[in-house]
Amino acid sequence: MKSKSIPRPTETELEILRVLWRHGPSTVRQVYKVLSRERETEVGYSTALKMLQVMTQKGLVERDITERPQIYHARLPQEQTQRQLVNDLLERAFGGSPRQLVMHALSAEETSDEELARIEQLLDEFEEERK
Repeated sequence: MKSKSIPRPTETELEILRVLWRHGPSTVRQVYKVLSRERETEVGYSTALKMLQVMTQKGLVERDITERPQIYHARLPQEQTQRQLVNDLLERAFGGSPRQLVMHALSAEETSDEELARIEQLLDEFEEERK
């Protein structure tokens, strides 16, 4: 039961989406400034503008053209985008097996006792909701 999903964002598009999710609706200049501070490699203003234009065409962001300068915002909430990305990864890389996905995620790097306890708690809560 697949919902209509957005196109899979590239790594750079995800960076821009994270800026918009954290800072809310933003101008190109605001996105450019945050990216310039956070990235190891330089990003130009025109690159940020072009990326936002492409993301608008792909349906990843929307823009308010009644404002000057134009304001961009993520079309979908962070949780919904993450869910779609995980579902895509689950199907493509793990044949739809949540168990395999979780096992690979837990073995990818060391998980602290606190993290494992929190995961167990989340699983218990999830199980309770399903009943």
